[in-house]
Amino acid sequence: MKSVYYVTTPIYYVNADPHIGTAYTTILADVLARYHRLMGRETFFLTGTDEHGDKIARAAAAQGIEPQQFVDKISGRFRSLWPQLNTVPDRFIRTTDPDHVRLVQTILQRICESGDIYFGEYGGHYCTGCERFLTEKELVDGKCPDHQTVPEFVQEKNYFFRMSRYQPWLVDYIHAHPDFIRPDRYRNEVLGFLREPLDDLCISRPRSRLTWGIPIPFDDNFVTYVWFDALLNYLTAIGYDRSDSWIIHWESVEHLIAKDILKPHAIYWPIMLHAAGIEPYRHLTVHGYWNFRDSKISKSSGRPVDVTPLLRFFGADVLRYFLMRDMVIGLDATFSIEMLVNRINSDLANDLGNLLSRLSKLIHNNFNDRLPEPPAHPGALAHQAASLVAAIEGYLSERKLHVIIEETLQLIRATNRYFDAEAPWALAKTDKKRCGEVLYESAEALRIAAVLLYPVMPSKMAELLSRLGEPVEDFLLTETAVWGRLRAGARVESGDPLFPRIESDTVLAALPELSAGKVLPPSPPASPDPESLLSIEEFTRVQLRTAKIISAERIAETEKLLKLSVDIGDGRRQIVAGIAEHYSTESLVGKTIVVVANLKPTRLRGELSEGMLLAAKSGGKLVLLTTDEEIPPGATIR
Repeated sequence: MKSVYYVTTPIYYVNADPHIGTAYTTILADVLARYHRLMGRETFFLTGTDEHGDKIARAAAAQGIEPQQFVDKISGRFRSLWPQLNTVPDRFIRTTDPDHVRLVQTILQRICESGDIYFGEYGGHYCTGCERFLTEKELVDGKCPDHQTVPEFVQEKNYFFRMSRYQPWLVDYIHAHPDFIRPDRYRNEVLGFLREPLDDLCISRPRSRLTWGIPIPFDDNFVTYVWFDALLNYLTAIGYDRSDSWIIHWESVEHLIAKDILKPHAIYWPIMLHAAGIEPYRHLTVHGYWNFRDSKISKSSGRPVDVTPLLRFFGADVLRYFLMRDMVIGLDATFSIEMLVNRINSDLANDLGNLLSRLSKLIHNNFNDRLPEPPAHPGALAHQAASLVAAIEGYLSERKLHVIIEETLQLIRATNRYFDAEAPWALAKTDKKRCGEVLYESAEALRIAAVLLYPVMPSKMAELLSRLGEPVEDFLLTETAVWGRLRAGARVESGDPLFPRIESDTVLAALPELSAGKVLPPSPPASPDPESLLSIEEFTRVQLRTAKIISAERIAETEKLLKLSVDIGDGRRQIVAGIAEHYSTESLVGKTIVVVANLKPTRLRGELSEGMLLAAKSGGKLVLLTTDEEIPPGATIR
């Protein structure tokens, strides 16, 4: 029987738009699904949105619309983003889907009839952000540690799930299944939680306070608590109550989550399953946070990174590569434009893309775009490639995607070294047969590397393989990553660089949101770090001058960039600025603005930029800095 792999993301709460953290988990699930398909497994990949609860009702009310209208809008943004990131889930589930509502009520009724649900009264510290009651021990200085808000004290009658009854069972189960929660640090963290007595779980909210939820099947005056609703999506998606085949997927399921939702997934969820007579999931794999300037990137932290501008500028595959390469699953990682650009330039442009360019150029010049004959006996590259292919299954079982990527890059670097040492450009003049053998072996190593990186960068690797005369179809690793598959005589295509080099300044100029707050909201005010303070001498090196805009025009094939001709007193200069969304070209002519006059010139989208204008942005509106009286161009700002 064919082996099966079932991978899930959390279903994302729709109180705000998707960001880089949610994109990471979804891309991670897609990459894992693609690798398992490459290994020949029948794979099912699930993601979706969580759409009930207090936060949704409040967010909808703040916009003056009904909750259903609100969740349709935000859920649609998640759903439309995933294909843009080359993620292809087998189902996108919503907790408002009729089959999910039906399953939630079925499981609630079953657990109630078994005696594990009772009606009682409770008073406690309720955090709307967490959508749960917090214990005194969880509070830090009287606040929720995740949301930095003071919980509301709520006392009301509700239904409770006898979770405490199953605490000893869960402890024993975790000890008996060492790979149930992974990495180990999170398994140990859960066992630490369980050293303290476990409270029963409040699983309802009165409809007098909240109507936006799934009605409790045995009491229409209450709706279901969001975690008891949301977690059951993993069963809904595989047809738990509709087909016996659900168990095939369930026995191999891997839940992917960030560490902030460890407790519900590692404690509430397995106990809920056990109480309902269902064997717990196979694996819970927990990843860390993406940090920016030492702060967690998330909606709850108030520091979400909007993935859309990054996707538009860099493209899906480059973003996927960085996120998979730079986070070790289980540990926190750092996100910055500089790190992203360095990865692109070093790994993708210099190592991988440059190898393809050199290969295709030499094959074009010396073999009329046709792949030459291979050597009679494969060399060291073939052995390195075979060893790597043999190791993939082990790396995958240990969730070491970063190692798969790095080891594949080592194969590419070894190929570059072989290429340089053999110097096929020189052999073309003295030993054309040997030249062809070197080019074939280099191309074959590059092809196998592209197969191994295909789950990470499906579009770019498909293009690379096509250029080598090996069009992508559904393939298995055991059949495709075999040395010698490339056909002599196949047409090798030249083309533009697969991964053009990028400069950080170009990114910041093309994406002003990165510094103006749309992609990354500004940090809360803090005391300045003495090490970061400028001296008077350092500040005076920046030359700020007034400038008059003489002309302005849009740069073709860009949405935001304008090309400005400005008079700064000692002549005219050209400045490229990302302000087209806020100013028409006609409205800019004649304005006196403030510019940085001693910035090094750079090129943006092929246009020379000889300075930078100053602007302020708030609430999505950008305003150019100017003077309160007319003043000649070139005046120094003091």
